[in-house]
Amino acid sequence: MRVVSLVPSLTETLFALGAGDAVVGITDFCIFPEGIDRPRVGGTKTPNIARIRDLAPDIVYVNVEENRKKHADEIAKFARVVETEPRTIEDVVRLIEMLGDIHGRQREAQTLIAQITGNRQPATRFTFAVPIWKKPWMWCGGDTYVSNLVESVGGRNLLRDRQRYPTIELADVLALKPDVVFLPDEPYAFTEADAAAIALHPAFGHPLPASRGEGSRREGAAKRRVKVIGPFPGHLFTWHGVRTIEGLRFLRRSL
Repeated sequence: MRVVSLVPSLTETLFALGAGDAVVGITDFCIFPEGIDRPRVGGTKTPNIARIRDLAPDIVYVNVEENRKKHADEIAKFARVVETEPRTIEDVVRLIEMLGDIHGRQREAQTLIAQITGNRQPATRFTFAVPIWKKPWMWCGGDTYVSNLVESVGGRNLLRDRQRYPTIELADVLALKPDVVFLPDEPYAFTEADAAAIALHPAFGHPLPASRGEGSRREGAAKRRVKVIGPFPGHLFTWHGVRTIEGLRFLRRSL
């Protein structure tokens, strides 16, 4: 079997399953496993279709969110296209099972699934919000993989009634008083300055920056009511598959 993966998280998962020998093409953004050496076929949204055709794949893996339908339709003319769209941990489990079945790696798939199950022990209950963009501010709604990942360890997304990635002003989200705000560094590259601005935002009773002297800054620090985690590698939240295990471990450590 010859496989081209247009989904970085699936590329890593295929290798974790022991099916890396089948992978004959990957994207420019496939960085795991470290040192991976396979022909590159362009970006997730800018694949070189001719290059993929030349690799003569039996299967091309795509993701509904990461890849474009027009490219999947072109590829379907010469190869089997397998579409994925996990939005929950349970979806990830089914995805790993599917890959195990396709590649004859059922035992390895069950080993990975056991690691997902073993790292899902809930922490103390907490509320949270996760932005994915800043200009404008966009957030993970309740039907996203990111939201489900964090809720699986005891969190409650304050935007769980919103779908996909709603655009909401920062002050309006912070007014909901989340216990934790997570700042992944992709797709938007949040910085330490962003983390500080959220932690000391006026929504939590802090004075506006530089509005008073040192005494008021000490007073503001005492009013801190939100924990900001990040910036941290975004793939821990946004990549699914074997990376889900690392995401769950990161959450357990951070919380």
